[in-house]
Amino acid sequence: MLELVLLLLIVTILAFPLGKYLAAIMQNKVMKIDPLFNWIEKPIYAVLGTHPQQGMQVKTYIFSFVFSCLSIGFVVWALFMLQAYLPLNPNHAPNMSWDLALHSMISFLTNTNQQHYSGQAQLSYLSQMVGIVGLQIITPMMGLAMVVATVRALFFKPAVTPIAASAVDESFNEKIKTINVGNYWADVIRPTFRFLLPLCMVWALFLNSQGVPATFQGGPEVQVLDQTSTLSTQKIPLGPVAPMVAIKQLGSNGGGWYGPNSSVPLENPTPLSNFMEMLAILLIPISVIFMLGFFTKRPKFAAFVFASMLLMSVMSASSAIWSESLSASATQISVMEGKEMRFGESSSALWAAMTTQVNNGSVNMMHDSAAPLTGLVALSNMLINSIWGGIGCGLQQFIIYLFLAVFIAGLMTGRTPELFGRKIEAGEIKLLAVVILIQPIVILSLTAITLFLPQLTGNSNPAYHGISQVLYEYVSAFANNGSGFEGLADNTLWWNVSCSLALLLGRFPTLIIPLIIATRLAAKRQAPESNGSLKVETPTFALTLIAIVVMLTLLQFLPVLVLGPIADHLLLAQG
Repeated sequence: MLELVLLLLIVTILAFPLGKYLAAIMQNKVMKIDPLFNWIEKPIYAVLGTHPQQGMQVKTYIFSFVFSCLSIGFVVWALFMLQAYLPLNPNHAPNMSWDLALHSMISFLTNTNQQHYSGQAQLSYLSQMVGIVGLQIITPMMGLAMVVATVRALFFKPAVTPIAASAVDESFNEKIKTINVGNYWADVIRPTFRFLLPLCMVWALFLNSQGVPATFQGGPEVQVLDQTSTLSTQKIPLGPVAPMVAIKQLGSNGGGWYGPNSSVPLENPTPLSNFMEMLAILLIPISVIFMLGFFTKRPKFAAFVFASMLLMSVMSASSAIWSESLSASATQISVMEGKEMRFGESSSALWAAMTTQVNNGSVNMMHDSAAPLTGLVALSNMLINSIWGGIGCGLQQFIIYLFLAVFIAGLMTGRTPELFGRKIEAGEIKLLAVVILIQPIVILSLTAITLFLPQLTGNSNPAYHGISQVLYEYVSAFANNGSGFEGLADNTLWWNVSCSLALLLGRFPTLIIPLIIATRLAAKRQAPESNGSLKVETPTFALTLIAIVVMLTLLQFLPVLVLGPIADHLLLAQG
C-alpha cells in the first residue's frame, strides 16, 4: 500500500506542471519555444496543405482522423508482410501472414498493442522501429486530439455578432457546421514534437542507464547451463529496446519488445525501473486531466474528474493487492506459475491494476497466473475503461459516462437533462445508446461464439478459467488495453480477425461519437446556469456517476464474470 500511495503522490506532483504545459500546447497559441520546433512542424503543415490556425468543422475533423488512420495503417500492414525483404533484419525475421499482420497493425493503430506474435522472434528491427514504435508515438496523440476537440465543442462559446443574432432561422445542421473544433493536424503534430517525444527521450535514457539495451547489433549467442543433445547455445535477442519501452509506457501503449513483456529483465531490470515504468503508465493520462482544468479555465471540473478517477483507482488497486497477497486463493500453488518474484506479489498486483486502469496493457507477471480475483479486478478496470484510461481515450470514455449520469439524474429529478446550460435531448441520447450498447454486444457475442466452438479457442484451461481466458482476450481488445491472460493459441485466423473487429469497434465509436454529441450540444442555445441547474462539480454527483459506472458494468457482465473469475476463485478457495 505504501508503494501505491507513493506512486500516486509522485505522479500527481509531476502531472500538474505537465498538464499546464500541455494545455498551452493544445491552445495553439504563440509560445516561447516555437523557434525550437517550427523548423520541424512547418514543413509538415506545408505538405499537408494546412495551417495550425485554420479551424475545422466536425465532419472535416473526423474525416482527417479516419483518413490518417487508414493511410498509416495500410503502410504498416504492408511493412509487416514484406519485412523479410527489407533492411534492418539481422535476426532474419520472416514475413507475417496477412491475418497476423492485419491484427498487429490494427492493434497498434488503435493504441492497443495486443500481441499475437512474439516480438523478438517475429519482427525485424525496421518493423519494430517504424511500424510498432511509429504507431506507438502517433496513435496516443490521435486520441488526445479527439478528446481536445470534444472539450472545445463542449465548452464552445459562439461569438455574439449582429449576423449571429439575426440568424434565428438557421437550421440546426447549419449551426453544427459553424462549430470550430480546432485543426486536427495541429492537434496531433504539436503535442507529438513538443511533449511526447522529449519526454520519451528522457525516459529512454533513464531506462538505458538501468540496463535496458539500446543497440542495432544482433544479440550474442551464449552457452546454456543445462545443455542437451539438441540445445547447447541460445541467442539473446537485443535491439533498440529502451526507446520502445519508454514509448510503450508513456504512450499508454503496452505491448513489449519481448514476448513476456516487462517481466523480462532486459525490459525491466531493477526495482527502480519497475517503479518508474509504473509511474510512466500513469503520468500522461493524469496530465491530461490537469490539462482539462487549464484548457477550459474550469479547475473545479478538472478536480471533479480527477477525484472521481482517483477514488476508483484506489479502490481498484487496493482490491488487487489484497487479492494477490491476502485472499484465500493467493497462496495456492496453481496460481504461482508465471509470477515475477523479483518484485513480489504486491508490486505485481499493483502493476496489474495500473496497467488495466490505463489502456496500457504491459505486464510484469503473467495475468493468467494471477489470483482469480485479481483477474476480476483487471477485467472490471477494462470494462469501466475510464479509471485514468488511455491518453485522451480515458477522458473521452468519462465524458460518455458524464452524459449518461446527467441524463439519469435529470430523469430522477424530473428535469430536462442539461449539461453546462445545454439540453441533452433525443438525438444525443440515441447516439449515447449506440456507444454504450456496442460494448456488451461485441464482447459477449464474440465470447459466446468462441466458447460454443471449442476448436476455435485454443485455450489451455477447461471450465471456469478457460472462460476467463476467452473473455479477457475480447475485453482487452475492446478496451484497447492489450494485456492478456495468455494460455491461448491466439495466432489463428479466427482470433486475429475477431480480435481485429473488437479492436476497431472499441476505438473509433468511443472517440468519434462523443465528439458528435458535444458538437450537437454546442449548436444549441445555451441557457445561463442558475441555482436550479444541475451542478456536476460536486461530491454528490461524483458518487452518483461512480455508482452508475459500476452498476452499468455489473449489470451487463455479471453473469459471465460469475461463470469466469468468481467461480474460479470459489473453486480454488475450496481447495
